[in-house]
Amino acid sequence: MMRHATAAALALIAALAWATKMEPPPAEAGLDARLKKLETELRCLVCQNQTLADSNADLADDLRREVRALAVAGKSDDEIKAYLVARYGDFVLYDPPVKPLTWLLWFGPFALAVGGGAVWWVILKRRAQMAPKVADIDAQARGRELLDREDEGER
Repeated sequence: MMRHATAAALALIAALAWATKMEPPPAEAGLDARLKKLETELRCLVCQNQTLADSNADLADDLRREVRALAVAGKSDDEIKAYLVARYGDFVLYDPPVKPLTWLLWFGPFALAVGGGAVWWVILKRRAQMAPKVADIDAQARGRELLDREDEGER
């Protein structure tokens, strides 16, 4: 009986320890403010359009720990960003720079909108050319009248 109680108590303690999120000890207020600002400039790599500060993903926790370790090691914000860009690419920056490698990211949506508008315009022009002209409609109506008269005359 005593063994079961001890085992249950140990299991409860282990479950509580496992469920508790372990945060690094709080550093000075200036470092925390710097890290928060830096985390708002970095993108979570697995989330849809969330900053590192806003994300709850496990990878975001790992990146936050990595950014903290780099900052504690004395790296500047620009050095930390350069390290992350070298490792993960420009996508890790929440506001990536405009350069040939990111042109598709910046100008792709506009190019798709212009291309879609051009296709729509071409389709409308073709429909207008294929639509019967007013004169053609009048000629068709007169032709039907003549055919109807001939049908009535044969009866």
